[in-house]
Order: sequence, then structure tokens, then C-alpha cells
Amino acid sequence: MSSPDHHPHHHPHDRPTDRADQQPAGQPADRPERTRTEVDTGVLPGRAAALLGEGFRLALAAAHHDPDALRVVYLFTQAGTDRRAELHVRLDPADPALPSLARISFPAGRFEREMHDLYGIVPHNHPLPRRLVRHHHWPRGWYPMRNDAGPPPQFGDPEGPYPFVQVQGPGVYEIAVGPVHAGMIEPGHFRFSVVGETILKLKARLWFVHKGIEKLFQGRPPADALPLAERVSGDTTVGHTLAFCLAVEDATGVQVAPGAQRARAILLELERLYNHVTDLGALCNDAGHSILNAQFGRVREQLLRLNAHVTGHRLLRGGVRLGGATLRAIPDPQKLRSIGTDIAELVELALGHTVVADRFTGTAPLSTQAARDLGALGYVARASGLDTDARRDHPFTDLRPALTIPTADTGDVLARFHIRAREITTSIAIINDLTYGRNPGLATYWPPLAPPAAPPDGPLSGAGIVEGWRGTIVHRVELAPDGTLTRTKIVDPSFFNWPAVPVALKGAIVPDFPLVNKSFNLSYAGNDL
Repeated sequence: MSSPDHHPHHHPHDRPTDRADQQPAGQPADRPERTRTEVDTGVLPGRAAALLGEGFRLALAAAHHDPDALRVVYLFTQAGTDRRAELHVRLDPADPALPSLARISFPAGRFEREMHDLYGIVPHNHPLPRRLVRHHHWPRGWYPMRNDAGPPPQFGDPEGPYPFVQVQGPGVYEIAVGPVHAGMIEPGHFRFSVVGETILKLKARLWFVHKGIEKLFQGRPPADALPLAERVSGDTTVGHTLAFCLAVEDATGVQVAPGAQRARAILLELERLYNHVTDLGALCNDAGHSILNAQFGRVREQLLRLNAHVTGHRLLRGGVRLGGATLRAIPDPQKLRSIGTDIAELVELALGHTVVADRFTGTAPLSTQAARDLGALGYVARASGLDTDARRDHPFTDLRPALTIPTADTGDVLARFHIRAREITTSIAIINDLTYGRNPGLATYWPPLAPPAAPPDGPLSGAGIVEGWRGTIVHRVELAPDGTLTRTKIVDPSFFNWPAVPVALKGAIVPDFPLVNKSFNLSYAGNDL
């Protein structure tokens, strides 16, 4: 193990606890580099800036309430090398404060606001210190994720209305939409400032369905927490369950057999397929082409029935297990090719219709620079020219040569439609490649052993990174000596992508909002944890 004095990020004021070359029990020798460093608040911004400058991205920031202190963990990841660097900052529970990283990382600013609302941690010099999760009826001074939070006090109205920024000027008026919407949609409030039909500014207010799901993980054995992971966001069963399992396996050093990892990849692509097909139809519907939506819905039903055939559940629940996966049946390659041909014909019909093509083209573009600054992920990022995909950048199994990663440079609704269509073709190729010569059955084990002893520099922890159908999902877990979960932090790609919607809509017209919103199709449940 290299000396901390020779570590490239060492700072004389840090408390070095790097474990870059130390492998937990059972981990393969070629495990990508993991580092963990305790830093003081004074050097935190410099260390974070250095990692960002080296091409790392901030994948996660999580607060913890330890017995003797509050602690914040920043997880940085680097594409390609799969290097992961953690910065741990311990805070005084009586005065928990740290310097804000919002000026060097937009996502960091949102994580900080979340931590302030749920843990009472104050980010000093934050450029936008407004509440994020807290709603006006939450009791002031009550931080529900802290161990000393106790039962909820009486709810009232201590905070008052949310301080929306008002745009003023000749002809400017506001349109308030939600949080209760017509139809089956989760709650979100959208405040438009408009001149005529042109949107000057949009503010999205979420967290109306905050469930405290991360708190529900605490104290459970990992196997008992699987149903929670499957339900973080109902349309992302495989993505969130797999990220959780990878995190637990990373923490405990459990090696998963290559065949089981390939089975997991099959399930992940099946989930991508039915969701992308659903979105293609919904986008056509929002452009007024309900017949095409019905046809895509027909294909979606075929895929849902295939899911039930493979796992016993239309949403693929029960397929991913700790240590592996279970496939009751193998997807029929010929049927998948037929479905792919069907989808390609529907895509051609959609883009060959002048009304649909005109509505999609040039609508709500998100520039490459804006996508990069916001930390956009998934098809949103790829439609804006960012070549990012955790299947390649943080692989849990090798998908070559079937894996191709399409990108576009216009960043508009048309690009987001195109990326989905092209990813469908790739997903079918991956599934057919992975199922060649495969038999159904159980490909899993979870040894009934206590986890290895925690390292001397902190609790046993691990992170799982998965390219869900919306984008990169990250779970980070910490385990107690008895193997139960003490902390589970979940990051759905929607947390990163929601701020991109108002940016893309600036200058669009109000009637295009449903179409644009669907082109992003972000999760409320995955965001409102």
C-alpha cells in the first residue's frame, strides 16, 4: 500500500486513510482503485476541485449521523478507469457546517440543500440557500434523518409559501400547474413566467411525495431490504435493485459469478426496452399522433408479457438477487428481432410524419455545455452530445461488441427521441448476445456469513453503479458489524436531470411543455426519496 505522503491528492491538513490498494476479503485482485480520505472542512473545496479537475464527477453526497458526530461522504467517480474516491468530513453535531461546493459543482449544491433540510447541516456561502426537500408544513428545526429526530412534532405552517422568483415586466404573467395533475401522474408543481405563449422562466417544485425510504433501509439485513430497492421507482425495478446489490457485494467482498452478472445485464436491458418503447409512443401522443401511441403500446404489452415470462413479474421484480439473478425463461432471440423490426417501422412512420417531425425538431434544446454544467445523465446527456454510459464507464460485465453508445448534438426533443430508438436496437443486440447458449435457472448465491470486519478507518461500505434506462444510478451502503444496514444513500438520475427541464424550456411555448417534459420523462418517486 502506498504511503499517504505519496498519494496524488494528499494535503498536509488531511487525515489520510486511503485504501487504494487494500482489497476487502473475497475481492478480486484487479478491483479498480478505491480511495477513502478524511478531510477537514478547510481543505474540502480544494480536494473536491482537484478531483473534478482530473475528470472525476460527483456521483453522490450523503450525510450520516454517527454516534459521536455528523459525517458527510462525497463519492467521486472517474469514467473508464472506474476509479472511485471518497472524501469524508466529520462535523460537530452541535454546529454542523461545511463550506459549500456549489460554486464548483452544481449537483453538489443540490446535495447540500438536501442535507440541510434532512440533517440540519449548513452549507456556508451557498449561492442559493433555499429549502429543497422541506415543505411549508414541516416543523422548523426538525431534521427527520437524524438519529435524535424523534417522533414528528405537530405540523403547521412555520415556513410560509415557497419563495418563487417572480419575473416582472410588461405583459408578464404566471401560470401555475400542479402539484395535483389530471390523469395518473405523480405530484409536482410547475410555475411558469410567460409573455404571450413564450416561457421566460420555469420553476419546478418537487418533493411532494417524500417517503423517507432511505430511513426505511436502516437496521435491515440486506436481503430484507431488497423489496425496498425494487420499489424506489416502480419503472426502474432492475436498475435500483442491481445498484443496491452491487453496493452490498462491494462492501462485503462477495464475488458474483460471470454468468450471474450476464443474467443481470439481460434484465437491465429488458427494463430499458419496455420503458423506451413506452416513451416513444407517449412522445407521439403529445404531438397529436394517438394511433402511433397505440401501436407502441401494443409493442409495450408484448415486452411486459416477455418480462413476466422471464421473471414471473411484468416489472421484472424478483429477477435480481443478492449474489446473482434468477431467470425463469430465456428471451426468444427470434421474437426479440421481430419486435425490433416492428419498433423500427413505427419509428420510421413517426419521423416521416411532418407534424410529428416539426414538433420534435428544434424544440427545447439543451446545449452540450448546459448538460455538462448540470451534470446531466443518461439519454438526456447523450442527446446533448455527452458520451457517457455506466455500462462502459463502470462495467459489472463485459457487453462488447454488442454495446454501442449513440450520441446526438442538437439536444432537442428529436434528439431525445432518436437516442431512445437507437438504444432499443442496442438493447436487443445485447440481450441476444448474452442469451446465446444460455439455460434458464438460478444463478445466484448469498453466503450466510457475517460480513468481514470493518476496516480500521471507518465502517464497512460499498457503492454500486448501474446504467439504468434513465441514466446512471448510484447506491452507497454502510453496514454494522452484525451485517445490518446503517445507511443507504440512493441517487436516481432524475436528481441530476430535473434542473435541466427549466433550462431546456426557456424560450419554448407553453403548449410544448407536456411534450418536452415527456422527452425527459424524469421520475418523481426516484427523486422524492
